Amino acid sequence: MMPFPIERWHAIVKSRDALGLGELLADDAVFESPVVHTPQVGKAITEKYLNAAMHVLNNDTFRYLNEWYGERSAVLEFQCSCDGVLINGVDIIEWNEAGRISRFKVMVRPLKAINTLHEMMRNMLQRAG
Repeated sequence: MMPFPIERWHAIVKSRDALGLGELLADDAVFESPVVHTPQVGKAITEKYLNAAMHVLNNDTFRYLNEWYGERSAVLEFQCSCDGVLINGVDIIEWNEAGRISRFKVMVRPLKAINTLHEMMRNMLQRAG
């Protein structure tokens, strides 16, 4: 059975509408990027990164391939294509007792995909301010 926070995450991804992200994230949420060395701490910055990632990655080719669940965590394997580069990765998601996401870590492969994602995310975040 899919945990409630993951059901909510899938609904946001499917709708491509980040409006529900604020309600889903804990105030002390941490985002860990495959290209940024330090964890990004706080709800606002986590929401900013996830919103940008949804714009960059969540195109017509995006899909989750596999999912594994723990008591308050999940690993979601995804795949998509951006600028002709196949991106394969995992979202490692943890949530607190209230069902709000407290940690979101993204890992991506291969190196060409990381480089493409880095460039596209940088551009998206610069435009977002």
